[in-house]
Amino acid sequence: MTDFLGAALSFPTVLFSFLLVVVIGYWLLVLTGVLDLGDDLDVDGVPGAVLAGLGLGGVPSAVIFSLLVAVAWFVSLAGTALLDGVGFGAGTRIAVSIGVLLAAAACAWLVTRLVAVPLGRLFPAETDATRHAFVGRLCVVRTGTVTADFGQAEVTAADGSSAVVQIRQPGDEKLTSGSSALIYDYDTEGEFFWVMPAGPAFDPLRHAPK
Repeated sequence: MTDFLGAALSFPTVLFSFLLVVVIGYWLLVLTGVLDLGDDLDVDGVPGAVLAGLGLGGVPSAVIFSLLVAVAWFVSLAGTALLDGVGFGAGTRIAVSIGVLLAAAACAWLVTRLVAVPLGRLFPAETDATRHAFVGRLCVVRTGTVTADFGQAEVTAADGSSAVVQIRQPGDEKLTSGSSALIYDYDTEGEFFWVMPAGPAFDPLRHAPK
């Protein structure tokens, strides 16, 4: 255990160890509903354009970043463990460690590039036209609350397929997980839908007396 911690906290692994902690913390917040996983697959923004330029587009940035960090951490950890068993001098050790850092980055890109291709099929890109088709449809809230800055819901398209989308509401009406909401507008710049609580007039089955 001591050897593992030593390798994890040695250069260059320590750089990726810190990022790995951030990634794990992020996914824990996503699983607990504190954060929502962004599903923006466009390349209009700087991060999306950079990923697309690296051949890593078509998958949410959070997933790509997590894969890059995890692979780079594993490769650098293995390289650091091998270096610990070789009696390099201080200067040589630094030079070889930099080589391990570059190798870890290259391996991370290569593995993530290979994984991103099949993963991209799980995240079909949505155009503005298909997104606007959701306006006027009912959705089911999937987060614990919906505010002007946070919210996620599942909506079913006309062809029967479902999608998880980002939603917001301008008021303070109570919308909790499992609630029905009516999508009434789409914000192109923010790439989310404006919703309002769906009353009995819009969703009579859900609001029918039990």
